Amino acid sequence: MTKQEQLEKLIDDLRQNVPDITGVMVASTDGLSIASDFPDDEGARIAAVGAAASGLGARIAQNATLGEVTETMVKGEEGLLLLYKVGSEGVLAVRAPANGNLGLVRLEASDTCKAVREILG
Repeated sequence: MTKQEQLEKLIDDLRQNVPDITGVMVASTDGLSIASDFPDDEGARIAAVGAAASGLGARIAQNATLGEVTETMVKGEEGLLLLYKVGSEGVLAVRAPANGNLGLVRLEASDTCKAVREILG
């Protein structure tokens, strides 16, 4: 199985484990989509802003002496986007509704991060 196929399977598994999730993407830190179940036009935008937001979150954590950033969350009235740093080259983006089960989303996304990290090396 190729890396792309492995990442796509992880995305499918995450979506099956947490029905509240409305989108998942693995992107590079330079804002390119690697694997995603977002529509193409939306995926490109989320990859770009997700990488930027994750980088900004890392700088904020560093300047506020919070240690290595593990998660950045953007919450709006209609939903939230969780961004996880995956090694030095990747970002996992997970979108869910604002009233979704955030605890379950975070728990499952954390496990997915570990698996993505292993695949990306």
